[in-house]
Amino acid sequence: MPGSRFAFALLTFVTIGMAVGALFQLAFLKRLEETSGVGMHIFRRKVYQSGLNDHMFLPKGLSLWDDDEDARALRIGFIKQEIINWSPRIIIFHNFLSHEECEYLIELARPRMGKATVVDVTTGKGVESKVRTSSGMFLTQSDRKYPITQAIEKRISVYSMVPVENGEHIQVLQYEKGQYYNPHHDYFSDEFNLKRGGQRVATMLMYLSDGVEGGETFFPAIGTAQCRCGGELKRGICINPRKGDALLFWSTKLDGSVEPDSLHGGCSVLSGEKWSATKWMRQNKFD
Repeated sequence: MPGSRFAFALLTFVTIGMAVGALFQLAFLKRLEETSGVGMHIFRRKVYQSGLNDHMFLPKGLSLWDDDEDARALRIGFIKQEIINWSPRIIIFHNFLSHEECEYLIELARPRMGKATVVDVTTGKGVESKVRTSSGMFLTQSDRKYPITQAIEKRISVYSMVPVENGEHIQVLQYEKGQYYNPHHDYFSDEFNLKRGGQRVATMLMYLSDGVEGGETFFPAIGTAQCRCGGELKRGICINPRKGDALLFWSTKLDGSVEPDSLHGGCSVLSGEKWSATKWMRQNKFD
């Protein structure tokens, strides 16, 4: 009996000690948070490491990395990478754009939409073509000065590892029912278009809208499996457009030569409205 009473007393003492220690720890973290914000950083790091969405736990009005401008611009903790193919290199970045950024790009472009064009190999200017039936516009140099646009371009540069200055202006595209873009290469086969920054090495294709049937991005030269493209079964890889996701693919190989298997197209939209934004990146500074 004496031994049992001793064990019970010892257990009670340890329990009380742990409770007191926890209270002191909470008080310490609160004091750190009030003076330097460290407590909240510790909390956020735990949330990030767990893979959970911080908005499920944080007080209203606070967001992940709310006091870190660079981390906010890069959406650290929100973007998740999925490797689709290694040769050519194709990667999906889920949650690359926020809902607000998608809407921002659409509303910025909507008043200025026109018939989408392709690049002429002799003049470098945009010309209409039957291979592309969508509407589109390019952001201007003034548009690139807006903070949201700058954050998106910085994010593209970091995740693609291509300098911002090597990027062409973002093009926003709208595909309505029945519209498509036939398979093509983004790299150039003429000397004229290579004068402004060299070859196109990579493309970041960002999806801005939901509720679309069809409109997949189609790579017909990759693989032997079949996928659904605009309601039809075709051989290759099909990527479904999902709002906020971004598709990065490379038009050149690791040795710098062009990648013929980067052939790709936009499947026909069956219903809904597909909005996307494209950023082409060059070997050198684009002017």
